[in-house]
Order: sequence, then structure tokens, then C-alpha cells
Amino acid sequence: MQYRIRRLTIDDYDDLIALWVRSDLSHRPRGRDSREAMKLEMDRDETIFLGMFDPAEGGKKMIGSILGNSDGRKGWINRLAVDPDYRGKGLAGILIEECEKALYKMGLKVIAALIEGDNKSSESAFSKAGYSYGNDIKYYSKRFSAED
Repeated sequence: MQYRIRRLTIDDYDDLIALWVRSDLSHRPRGRDSREAMKLEMDRDETIFLGMFDPAEGGKKMIGSILGNSDGRKGWINRLAVDPDYRGKGLAGILIEECEKALYKMGLKVIAALIEGDNKSSESAFSKAGYSYGNDIKYYSKRFSAED
């Protein structure tokens, strides 16, 4: 089956959040994942939100998503989500590949993924896609609020 993948816009916000909830992907709806914050992010040239849609559902049901962005030197992939009812079909790998293509078109030669520690399905998907785990890097973050 051919799944449709396209760039998401703010009009897809409710469906994206619903997918994240179904996929048990954490989000911060009053902070960085608010409609307003995500609209700003979606409008940036160096950021791409991709959604995957099921043609059997009239192409309307979002069944997967991924976010890619550039920091100017490196491409970053995160927020990979596949609807639990569609897992085990290689869809995460297809989303990763599409996001990589978009990042390579931006001229990036190195792509990294950010995965929360308890997300074993994403770890598996990225391993299958040829990514290697680097336990020599520690991730630090500073947040302006608990919602960001």
C-alpha cells in the first residue's frame, strides 16, 4: 500500500496532536507544542514537519509524523510517531528516509536523532535505518519553563 507523505501545516495541528496522544508521545501543549509555537516553527525554512496518511481512510487519517530541522551544521530528527495500529509495517523507516531526503536537500551531510530514553520503538527504527548509538554524548537542556 502506498502511504501519502506531505509537509504539514498548522491546519494539521489537531490531527498531529491526536497522533502523538495515540502514539504515547509526550508533548507540551502549553509550551513548545502549543498551536502558536508550532505555527512559528512550521513556517521556518530550516524546519520540516512531515505527516503520513492512510489512503484506505481517504487519505485523511494521519498515521505517522516526523520532525526534521537544521542547526546550520547538522540535521536533527525527532518527534517520530507511528500510530500503534500501523506499527510493524516499516512505516517509521519510510518517514525517516523522507525526512533525511529533505535535510539532505538543505545541504546537510550529518543527520542525528534525538530519542527519549524510554522510547524503544524509535531506537529500533533508527537502528534499522543505519543510525548508530553514541553513548559518548550527553544531552543537556535549559528550559525557560516546565512547559517548554
